[in-house]
Amino acid sequence: MKIKDGFVLKAIAGSYMVVPLGSQVSQFGSIIKLTETGAFLWDKLSENVEKSELVTALTNEYDVDEARASADIDKFIEKLKIADLLV
Repeated sequence: MKIKDGFVLKAIAGSYMVVPLGSQVSQFGSIIKLTETGAFLWDKLSENVEKSELVTALTNEYDVDEARASADIDKFIEKLKIADLLV
C-alpha cells in the first residue's frame, strides 16, 4: 500500500492536515485532518509498505498491542480507500 502522489502531510498549529497538490486539488477539493497516530501511519504509507510493517511500526512507537494496532490500521486504511488516497 502507498499514498497516491499529489498529497502532502502538513503540520499546522499542532494539527496534521493532508493537502492535495496540483491536479489533485480540483479532483479532491478538500483537506483531511489527521490525529498524531494517523500522521504517523501516513508517513509510513509514503513508501510502499505491507500491513504487517505498519503493525510493527505502530506497536514499536505507541503503547498498543498487535490486535488493537491491526484493528486501528484496518479502520484507517478503509477510510483512505474510501477517499481514494491509496494506490
